[in-house]
Amino acid sequence: MDSQKEALQRIITTLANKNEDLHNFMETLSHSLAGVQVNSTQVVSDLEEEFDRLFTILVEMKESMINTIKQEGAKKTQEIQNQLTQSSDALESAEELLEFANNALDVQDEDEFTKAAKQIKDRVTMASAFRLTMKPKVTDNMNHLMVDFTQERQLLQNLKFLPVPWAPEMEVGDCLVLDNTVSVAWKMPVEDSKIDHYILEYRKTDHEGLPRIKDQRCWEVVDNIKTTEYSLSGLKFDSKFMNFRVRACNKAAAGEYSDPVTLETRAFNFGFDSSSSHLNLKVEDRTVEWDPQGGKGLESKVKGKENKGRSGTPSPKRTLTTRSPAIRGSRDRFTGESYTVLGDTSMDCGQHYWEVKALKDCKSYSVGVSYRNLGKFDQLGKTNTTWCIHINNWLQSSFAAKHNNKAKSLDGTAPGRIGVFCDLDSGLVWWTEPQYRDAGPQCSQEFPEGRERPGRIQQQPQQHGPVAQTDWMRLEHLFPRTL
Repeated sequence: MDSQKEALQRIITTLANKNEDLHNFMETLSHSLAGVQVNSTQVVSDLEEEFDRLFTILVEMKESMINTIKQEGAKKTQEIQNQLTQSSDALESAEELLEFANNALDVQDEDEFTKAAKQIKDRVTMASAFRLTMKPKVTDNMNHLMVDFTQERQLLQNLKFLPVPWAPEMEVGDCLVLDNTVSVAWKMPVEDSKIDHYILEYRKTDHEGLPRIKDQRCWEVVDNIKTTEYSLSGLKFDSKFMNFRVRACNKAAAGEYSDPVTLETRAFNFGFDSSSSHLNLKVEDRTVEWDPQGGKGLESKVKGKENKGRSGTPSPKRTLTTRSPAIRGSRDRFTGESYTVLGDTSMDCGQHYWEVKALKDCKSYSVGVSYRNLGKFDQLGKTNTTWCIHINNWLQSSFAAKHNNKAKSLDGTAPGRIGVFCDLDSGLVWWTEPQYRDAGPQCSQEFPEGRERPGRIQQQPQQHGPVAQTDWMRLEHLFPRTL
């Protein structure tokens, strides 16, 4: 009966998952259908606008060319009219001179005849008919304004839709998620020398598989990518997955999106638990600083409780026996000189890496890890269940690794940023300066049940959780909560 129920429960789970996939697929189809209808109307409108522009250009060109012909005709007409007027005047003058010459032939007086002949000779010399050119200045030929639109008609007949690039193909095997950076790569299914650039879109999601239409997060765009790969750095992996898609663009149009890919973005994200921190620490999300005024009103009350609790028992600073923690969420979780704030996320297995960065005026602080049994008076590195790096920048600078109330001085100066790599599977915690992280740990400590030390970090990059970086902080003790 129980086995049948388990089998039925598995079937129900499978059906529920399939129903969810079908709902998502139907939403995708509905969204695509609406998009086709809207886009079809839009492209028809765009096509009509383009043809209207062509018609407008043709009408304008027609009017311009007609005006050119009219202007040329008017110019030639004016030239011919001018020549006709000049010729008419010359003809009238010549006819008058001819009549005067004929009349001179009838003159009998020799002196009068000589005088008339001289006048005729002078007038003939100055006559406009003999100075007027007999060649027309213009012709009636208008062939230079004729047109032949055969090629243009062929071009219009060959009008086609724009050549759109193919959809790229994502190279999932070449995509890499590491250290708050995602590198993606893609290729074109066919060689296309006219590709000008690519557009990459991405968004965070908590759903594995194909992107969901009704996802709460919007696509973010990276434009003008000239190569077939791109790296997004400085990301905060606060979701389980990220969707990626890319499209190719030429000078004219953008192509279809590639099939989207979903990459897992595992990370160790944590903040600080302000509800259980020491009263003298001011905690805001991922920032911690010393607050000398914190809890002054409760100082006498806290001291009374401490004295009452310590009667007849050894000092909590000197004992190696850890106390059971107080109820989480109370500001008396840590008291006395245990200036401690816990992370709000615990680690149970696997490998985790994060970084801590301190302000320049930070005088003293510790970064470390602890088991869950950290007592309210315990200080980091002074019990057998805590490990830390301690930095002191007071009168004499010190840089040391601490565990079980023992300190080991470290060479060199303390870095401005400390990387912590906690390998619970191997029982090791490593401390390193982030810029040298791939070269291996600068200092390492084993848990009591730790096994053989694994290889260097760079030898096992596929096992690393991406970096979850804390913000600037000013504090006495800082470490992620419990192992």
